[in-house]
Order: sequence, then structure tokens, then C-alpha cells
Amino acid sequence: MTVPVRHPRRQRSGRRFDLRATALFFGFAAVGLCVAGWIVRTALDVAERRPAWAFVLVLVAVAAVVLGRRRGRSRLSVLGLARRTTGALEEGAATALDALEATRTVAPAVPAPLVPEPTAATVDLHAVLDPDEFEQAIAGLCLRDGCAEAEVVGGAGDLGADVIAVAPDGRRLVIQCKRYAEDNKVGSEDLQRFGGTCFTVHEADVAVVVTTSGFTRPAAEYAEQCGIVCVDADRLREWNGGRGPAPWALVPGPAGETGPVDEALG
Repeated sequence: MTVPVRHPRRQRSGRRFDLRATALFFGFAAVGLCVAGWIVRTALDVAERRPAWAFVLVLVAVAAVVLGRRRGRSRLSVLGLARRTTGALEEGAATALDALEATRTVAPAVPAPLVPEPTAATVDLHAVLDPDEFEQAIAGLCLRDGCAEAEVVGGAGDLGADVIAVAPDGRRLVIQCKRYAEDNKVGSEDLQRFGGTCFTVHEADVAVVVTTSGFTRPAAEYAEQCGIVCVDADRLREWNGGRGPAPWALVPGPAGETGPVDEALG
């Protein structure tokens, strides 16, 4: 009986597909590309600031390639090649970072330009108040400078009195407030109307007219004859800023006594 002869199957030549090695290769390749991109970006930054360091980085890269070729003439595994590539990239990154740090350290600090400080403008707050707010502000100044009480009584039928206060020495203050524009001065008619009521009707010990403008010459003369204190814009500004006397300090106190401000002025 004849037995048929079985010929052995020919094995396919070539290397078998290694999934693990392929995945590892692409993984390291991705890491290498990311690191390479970061290195290129850093190198460009160094090149812009210090071109000499860019030349040094190129020399380092060429040296790394030549050294890799000499050591890699033998067959390298995928893992070994990835390690060497990563090491060269890390070395280049470290060199670039050192170059940037040296540039920041060596570069002289440029002083910031001197900007002049803004000068605070002198603002006359009384000039921006309406008449009612102006009266409230004058009453506030009286309380600030020691008046026992200060009341705003201005309105219809006030008979010329806008603020009534009690001075620190007990005298009764009757104040008329004139919130006028700078070019609108208080005239003699205003002073005459106030002079007819401040002493007889309101029983003032000290009568004061305060304005944001000024007084005409006839008005100032009438006020001097009647003993009315005139506070114009300049004197009001000094009183408000604490640089000038309060209006009641300009008139002698009881029995001819003077306050501290009068003594300083004398």
C-alpha cells in the first residue's frame, strides 16, 4: 500500500506584526513631537532676544545628532531610540531655559518713566450747591466751629434770616445766605432789607451776610455803618478751609472780649 507523501507548508517570510511595539513607537513619537514643538517655540523666543544663544542651540542640536549617529550605528530598538531622542530634547530645553534666565538676569532694568502726580484742583464746593444746600452748608460750618446749635430757617416769610445759631460765647447769630454767581454782587438794597430786620425782628447779637460772590461798595459801606459782618467768596473759602476766622469772631464779644481768633489777628 502506497502512502501519499505530505509536503510541509512553506512558512511566510518576513517579520510578524508586533502590536505592542507599534503602539509604543507611535506613543513616543507623539511625545517627541510635543516636546519638539515646545523646544522650537522656546528656541524662537531665545533667538528673538539673544541671537547668539540661538546659534549655540543649533550647535548643540547638531552635536547631539552626530553623537547619536555614532552610537547608533548598531541596530537600536524602538524603546532605546525614543529614550535617546527624549534625552536630547530635554537637554536642548534645559539649555534654552538657562539662556532665557541669563538674559533676564543680565539685562539691565529699564526704569519706568516718571509720571507727574496730578495736582489736586481747588474746588469751591459752595459754588456748585443750590440755595437750599448752601444754607445747610453754612449751618454745618457753624456747628463745626463750636456753635451750640444752628438751624436753617430760610424760606417764605423768613424776613431775611436763613440760618440762626448760637455762637460758642452765647451770642445769637442771624445769617443771611446769598448764593449768587461770581459776577452778581450783593447790592446795598439787599443789605438794607436785611439790616431792617436782623436786629429789631430777629434780635441778633451778630448779623452776618454770606455770599459766594462779593459786595458792591455801597453795600459794604452800609454794612460797616450798621455793624453787619460781610463774608464774601474769598473770606468764605478761608473759613471753610479752616484758614480764616469764623464770622462771629470778627465782632467783639460781650463786654469787649475777643476770642482766640481775634487775638491772633491782633
